[in-house]
Amino acid sequence: MRHRKAGRKFGRRTNARKNLFRNLAVSLILHERMTTTLAKAKAVQPIVEKLVTLAREDTDYHRRQARARLGDERAVAKLFEVIAPRFVGQPGGYTRIYRIGQRRGDGAPLALIEFIA
Repeated sequence: MRHRKAGRKFGRRTNARKNLFRNLAVSLILHERMTTTLAKAKAVQPIVEKLVTLAREDTDYHRRQARARLGDERAVAKLFEVIAPRFVGQPGGYTRIYRIGQRRGDGAPLALIEFIA
């Protein structure tokens, strides 16, 4: 039984899974949209939305927090200077996931995740 077991493991160890989420978040922030599997898109969505909420208030502390979570200075700069100002008055829901079919090789469901504004 999986009662009270939140989150997906993706068949990876903890450090590999954290790096996967970090790389997905950086890619989404830098390119503002990306195609991935549905499960990975659903897993990275709350991570990115929390980062956007953090970046809506541009302080040194918030920049350090974002840098610690992302590890990429270009992504942090774009998050604070380009993406977060779009969502200043919006209380949440910064990303949208579209299902776009199945991957040809293994039939995995694919999704497009992007920022809405």
